[in-house]
Amino acid sequence: MIESSHPPLSPLTATFGIGAVERELGLSKDTLRIWERRYGFPVPLRDTFGERVYAADQVDKLRVVKRLMDQGMRPGKLMHYSLAELCGLRETHASATGQPVSAECAALVELVRAHRIEELRGALGQQLLRLGLARFVIEIVAPLNHAVGEAWVGGNLEIFEEHLYTESIKIVLRSAIASVPRGRVSPRVLLTTFPREEHGLGLLMAEAVLALEGAHCVSLGVQTPVGEIVRAAVSQQADIVALSFSAAYAAGQLLDGLAGLRTALPTSVEIWAGGSAMGQLRRPPAQVKIIDGLGSVGMALAAWRVNHALA
Repeated sequence: MIESSHPPLSPLTATFGIGAVERELGLSKDTLRIWERRYGFPVPLRDTFGERVYAADQVDKLRVVKRLMDQGMRPGKLMHYSLAELCGLRETHASATGQPVSAECAALVELVRAHRIEELRGALGQQLLRLGLARFVIEIVAPLNHAVGEAWVGGNLEIFEEHLYTESIKIVLRSAIASVPRGRVSPRVLLTTFPREEHGLGLLMAEAVLALEGAHCVSLGVQTPVGEIVRAAVSQQADIVALSFSAAYAAGQLLDGLAGLRTALPTSVEIWAGGSAMGQLRRPPAQVKIIDGLGSVGMALAAWRVNHALA
């Protein structure tokens, strides 16, 4: 018999398992459990096997919480709001941040909603040719990510449609990066994410900017254990290890992971960390360079080269 303070599951309740919530919302199991203990939300039910499951209305609230976190808000300030209040807060916050959806982005989102994926990739390719890779990443992909996220949270985009969009962006970016002549000068940059961080789009966008700046980039993809990051950094003679963290990544795990990585890496190897989660930290981790947006990548790279006399 499993003893639990969690409410019993009604046979009429529509629910989602913790694994499904992790996959669909990008919130790790550890994050959900930490929030449960720290904030009293979400409040899972238990199925007949004693496993955590979440009611549909709680999943809807988690979806809006995650989007607000993507926009820089901290979870502790969000959990006590109702779903309706969170939706109102999201609209207010979006207006305050001054990120209106352009007609260009709106048209691309409509292609996603209409499942016209080949047209979407063609339109993205045209924008890439028109603007060049650096401007394409900053002026098209970044605001388009925001627009797609807003459509998803607002219920105007299904989860599978958001996945179709993400894969389309990845295909276009990987093809563009492959066409950039491989950097022959320092620094050598190793790019990846920690375990339980499966969001790699931000990492790919950073790689595009770094590659254009002439850095020698080696990507490990996502969810690489710290020990393997260290081995890869030594093997590839990396000067910098670049990591990306989405807003849902637990702050405690982020700080512990960075501290462990800093201890294990040679002191000559810098750690750069970026992504929405970094803005939620009360204090930056020691001996880690925080990259505040894609626009900061070029400046950070130039500073590294000056410091190492490799301008």
